[in-house]
This record gives sequence, structure tokens and C-alpha cells, in this order.
Amino acid sequence: MTSNDQTELAAYYDSQYNARASVQDYEQYPRLYRALSDQAHARLTCYKDLPYGPGEHERLDFFPAARPDAPVLLFIHGGYWRALSKADSAFMAPALTAAGAAVAVLDYDLAPAVSLDHIVDQTRRALAWLYRNAAAHGGDPQRLYVSGSSAGGHLCGMLLAAGWHAAYQLPTDVVRGALPVSGLYDLLPLLPTHINTWMNLDEAAARRNSPLFHLPEHAGELLVSYGGLESQEFARQSEAFLSAWNSRGLRGRSLPVPGRNHYDVVLQLGEPGMALHQAVLELMELA
Repeated sequence: MTSNDQTELAAYYDSQYNARASVQDYEQYPRLYRALSDQAHARLTCYKDLPYGPGEHERLDFFPAARPDAPVLLFIHGGYWRALSKADSAFMAPALTAAGAAVAVLDYDLAPAVSLDHIVDQTRRALAWLYRNAAAHGGDPQRLYVSGSSAGGHLCGMLLAAGWHAAYQLPTDVVRGALPVSGLYDLLPLLPTHINTWMNLDEAAARRNSPLFHLPEHAGELLVSYGGLESQEFARQSEAFLSAWNSRGLRGRSLPVPGRNHYDVVLQLGEPGMALHQAVLELMELA
């Protein structure tokens, strides 16, 4: 590949992965996430700021279902690993707890203050905490599911990856199913983009933290989703990950959502009657 070709490819990737530039008035979405999440906290019982580790931001909020021994959905926020928090991430809790699921949303440290390896470790420790403590808060540790949007979708993929469970004293089947939304599963295309100005990834770190390169031998069901208005690369990433997943004999399917963009597609998790809400209920066997 010539230097001109490399420059053109880098410019293409930079445009394709510039999620904020893909919508008008990006700032409306974090405002909406926070407003809906504030409403959830005002309406629902919530065990707030449960520590899953010693770090200042290693906290999660747990919304129990009305009945004990409920399946638990761990939701991981996006923000390209550098923005948002659990305070913006409870918008699906009212609809899902009403349907019989418990919901956990977590904070993690943000780039560039910490590495992606650090964030992945935090996410795995949060899952390990849920496995050991969900029952004390009304959840069933044998029915843990994960979901997340954008960077949160990537982190879901890293929870599905092979080879890490023994270090955290977890069974390899700890995740019963996953619904990542608009996720990133191969980080190599991000290396020449503006995103790497805060992620500081080299090729080894990108490969180490790419779910596509660490597929498990056995796993629960995978449902990948993305908005119909998203860039070609976000759609390609989801479909490529699903294809690799299916090629190993693992169960999975895709659910593109027409008319939704990178930021509003995930809101469907909290909208009864919409495709993603119905899909996550089916995934947790609550439909």
C-alpha cells in the first residue's frame, strides 16, 4: 500500500468512526440519557454506589426486579471510553425491571487517564462482583446478561472473550447472553484515527483488546445490533463479529434497527414494544 493509499484509508476511517459528526446536535443525546436516568432513579428502588473494587470510580448501581432471583442485565455505557457514566445509563431500568429483570449499571475510569487494559479489567471485576453478590440484591447469579452501547458494546465483547475467566475465579459460562449495540470488535482501524489521540493504542494493545481476535469455544447467545443510520463501518464491525462468532458454531444473530442513529438506537432497550426491548426480553427468557 502506498503512502497516498494509507493516507486515504486513514481519512476514511477517521470519518467513519467520528460518531458525533454523524448526527445533528450531538449534545441532545447525553442530556436525554441523563434526564431519563434521573427519572429512573427517582421512581425505582436502587442500591446505589455498590463498590466492585477499591478505586474511586469502581461503583455500580443495582435496580432490583419486583421478584427475587431475577435475571440480571449488566449495562455498560459508551462514550468512546472517555465520557459518560452510570448516572447517564439507567434509562432502560424502568421498562426492564417492570418486565422482571434486574439492571446493573457501572462506572469505570475513563481514558486518557487510564489505559484500555485497565478499563477492560474493571469491567471484568464488576462482572465478577455481580456473580458473587447479585443474589444478596435479588438477582440470579446463574442468569447474568450483558449489554452496552458503542464503547460499552466493545466492553461486552471483551466479557465474551476467551482466556480471562480463571484469573477472576469465574466459570467460562458466566455470561448467559449478550446484546452489544453499535459495538467495536476490531480496534485496528482506530489506530490512525483521532480516537487514538486519547486511547494511545499501539497494534499490540489494539489486538489484545479486540473481541474479534479472542472468540470463545463455548458461549451463550449473541445478538448484535446497530442503527440503520449509522456509518458503514459500525455496521460492518457488528456483522463481521457475528460472522466470526457463527463460524465457530456459536449461536447469534443481528438486529439492525431502521431509522435509528448511533446515539438513539440504544434507547430502544427502555422502550416497550420496540425491537431492542423485545429482543433483550427474549434473550433473558422474559418475553
